[in-house]
Amino acid sequence: MSIVLRRIYEDDPPLGGHRVLVDRVWPRGISKEDADLDEWKKDIAPTSDLRRWFNHDPDKFEEFKDKYKDELHEKDLSDLKEKASGGRVVLLYGAKDQQHNHAVVLKEVLENDEEP
Repeated sequence: MSIVLRRIYEDDPPLGGHRVLVDRVWPRGISKEDADLDEWKKDIAPTSDLRRWFNHDPDKFEEFKDKYKDELHEKDLSDLKEKASGGRVVLLYGAKDQQHNHAVVLKEVLENDEEP
């Protein structure tokens, strides 16, 4: 299984694979052409209420992880798991903090094949 996290604003060399934006809100300043997405799965991003509560506060990250995993429990992640098992999936997100964001939690859930 190959899942890679990538901040959508980074100018790193392109990675091959299925590119999925996992943010609920379209990233400011990025055109759809520049994003070069295969799909946008805003439905698996944290709810607006959870996102506002977390507010990218590293001190809240562990509690955020638990709450987000509870939300993911209601989501069907089988298509992403299937794509990752057959090739690379690149999870794109907009958060500045590359260690304390929802994409990190989503990657963990997908890689560990855990029930969220």
